[in-house]
Parts: sequence; C-alpha cells; structure tokens
Amino acid sequence: MGGRWLGLHDAAGVVAALAGLPAPTVSPEARNFPQAIAQAGGWRLVHAREGVADLAAILETGIRALLAVHARGTPAAVPARALWDEFVAARDALLALAPPGSLERRPIA
Repeated sequence: MGGRWLGLHDAAGVVAALAGLPAPTVSPEARNFPQAIAQAGGWRLVHAREGVADLAAILETGIRALLAVHARGTPAAVPARALWDEFVAARDALLALAPPGSLERRPIA
C-alpha cells in the first residue's frame, strides 16, 4: 500500500498545481500511515485499502477531466480546488483509521 499511498500524494500535487495552490508536502503522519495501518491490520487495514482504491479512482477520473478542461483553454482552478478539497477530506478520513499514536514520528533504528 505504501507505493500507492505516496502515488496518491503525487497525483494530489498535480491537482494542487491546477488549482493554483502551492505544492503540497507529505506530512510525517502521512508518511507513517502505510506502516501503521499494516501493523494495525484487521478492519482498519481492510477499510484503508478500500479507501485508497476509492481515492485513486476519484483522483484518476478527476485529473483526466481537469486536464481535458485545461487543454481546451478553459480555466480549471475552481474545479481543481474542489477536487483538492475532496482529496484532503478523504486523506484525513484515511489517516483517522490508524490507531491513536501510531502515526507519530518514529526513531530510525
């Protein structure tokens, strides 16, 4: 899930650019999410996998539409901002699946 999770953040960077927003950074909590959710397992992992797949489908479809709008010379900032807001809400909901305290910075062993 780690690669796909980081790929979602890369795709969100495209959305942010089209929305005229600064390039987003991946927070330490978001970077720790794949490991934390894998360790949690069970229903949390099942819901996280489903949520990541759903978010990937939303972003893929949305970016395709935004690029088509942009290619026609139509401003895409407003719909891109709406897609960005959807990404942020979905990302935050996914992060909430992790057990409390599991997303905190971990020392490198």
